[in-house]
Amino acid sequence: MRVPGLRSSYEKVGGIVYFGRMLDKIRLHAAGRLPEGYNLGTKVWTWFDARCTRFLGVNYEALVERVLAGGTDEEVLAWCFEQGRRPSEEELEMWNDFMTKRGWRDSSSAVLAEAKRLRGFAHRDDIQTAFEFHLADESSDETPAA
Repeated sequence: MRVPGLRSSYEKVGGIVYFGRMLDKIRLHAAGRLPEGYNLGTKVWTWFDARCTRFLGVNYEALVERVLAGGTDEEVLAWCFEQGRRPSEEELEMWNDFMTKRGWRDSSSAVLAEAKRLRGFAHRDDIQTAFEFHLADESSDETPAA
């Protein structure tokens, strides 16, 4: 489903894929603009959000507070580096490669297949990763099945 103001998972902030999308979700949820049923559940944070905050070494709830206090994406990322850790260039490359390929022949392939089935995308062989699923889902105007 289309979510105005939610950027692509592929978009980078500070060289990190997904980070900006997580910030968008935090802001949209606080503004009451993240649709009910988003992510096929009631939680705003997802496995990707949890993985991203662990990668940066910050607490999700503390990140939410920091995001809602205001500032640019880059300022929030700088806060993450101060509060948690600053990944090396090699770690960023591994993170980006891991995240962009998640769902393709890995332990989450079955979860992706089920999400595709629930969303009516089971026939879409072009959707091989979670990021590709996000793109396809956000190109659709339909509300997901509960």
